[in-house]
Amino acid sequence: MSETLTPPRVVAPRRRDSQATAAAILEAAKSQFARAGYDRASLRDIAAEAGADVALIKRYFGGKEALFTEALKASFRSDRLKGWNRATFAADIAEMMAGAGHADEGRTHSFQFLLRAATSPSTAPLLNVAIQERFLEPIREWLGGPDAGPRARVLAAVFIGFLVERLIRGEALAGQERAVFVARATATFEALLDEGPR
Repeated sequence: MSETLTPPRVVAPRRRDSQATAAAILEAAKSQFARAGYDRASLRDIAAEAGADVALIKRYFGGKEALFTEALKASFRSDRLKGWNRATFAADIAEMMAGAGHADEGRTHSFQFLLRAATSPSTAPLLNVAIQERFLEPIREWLGGPDAGPRARVLAAVFIGFLVERLIRGEALAGQERAVFVARATATFEALLDEGPR
């Protein structure tokens, strides 16, 4: 009588979630580039923070410069513009700017990353391309009307200036100071939305 042997069950290796890994690498890159800057951030540190192998950075992104470019693009959420209501935009932004500088750590981190990129000669050109594609162009489209390009640039400059002031201040404004700040900031942003004489 012969025994029938059943072959051992082969367990397929657990599939990795490549999208989740790539997303974790991207978040770690934004964090590392914000803290250390492009030149001092290492792929090894980025991989360690993401809990991934360094080789995966090269597989998913191609290298440090390409990863940096993707991290820059991911820092600009141009889809956010679509949700802005033109009627309340100026007051909404003024209220946001009167708030605490570190209320939204994700946004604060992204902004610090962009500031570091702007001050490095090796990354400023990459930042310029990303700003044109992911920030200024959507603002131009959202503003529309005559001179949308220069108006978008001025709006972006003022917006960034307010972000820097809020980041430096840290705490939310209160009382009369907040009321005056919000009123003046609202008027500033409303003027920037105005298409001017036709």
